[in-house]
Amino acid sequence: MFCPRCGFTQDEELKFCKSCGANLYAVRQVVDTRETDKQSLANKPWYAEMAIYKDESKRRQEELDHRRGIAPEITRYKEIKAGVITGSVGLGLAIFLHVFMKGLILSGNVSDGAAEILSRIWLAALIPVMVGLALIINGVFVSKNLAEVVRRVSNLEEKETNPLELRSAETTEFIPANYSVTDDTTKHLKTH
Repeated sequence: MFCPRCGFTQDEELKFCKSCGANLYAVRQVVDTRETDKQSLANKPWYAEMAIYKDESKRRQEELDHRRGIAPEITRYKEIKAGVITGSVGLGLAIFLHVFMKGLILSGNVSDGAAEILSRIWLAALIPVMVGLALIINGVFVSKNLAEVVRRVSNLEEKETNPLELRSAETTEFIPANYSVTDDTTKHLKTH
């Protein structure tokens, strides 16, 4: 077995990695559990399998974002930015279509029925405007609440530490010694 943290080759019966101290027993349990989950999916319909994989994919993406440091607050700002861009593009497209179609109508080469249709084509550009507006509203209100909930939960997790748990090793920490190796080693020598 390879250690998932450091990649060091380990014996199958070891509970902890010799190199980095990772809990290999827990890794084996997770692997065994996933294998039984895959076996239990064999009897379920394809759409149940898709739903489970979709949830697993979402969980993995959230974990990856968390490891990368992509907080819900950053995601929120990206969503607002996307809304502003989408809405702006839609507004620009609406103005362009309105002016272009008005020019076609004023050229006089269009029948009255076609002129009615052409004069309203710019309304199709309101779709990206509305999508952009929805993204902005979602980012400002809904995602803000989500970011606050995540922040509160992470603050609670930081406060709730196990008093029996050992703190992580600090490799730059030196413990000051109360004595020196050379203390009192030369006291028997006579001074001349």
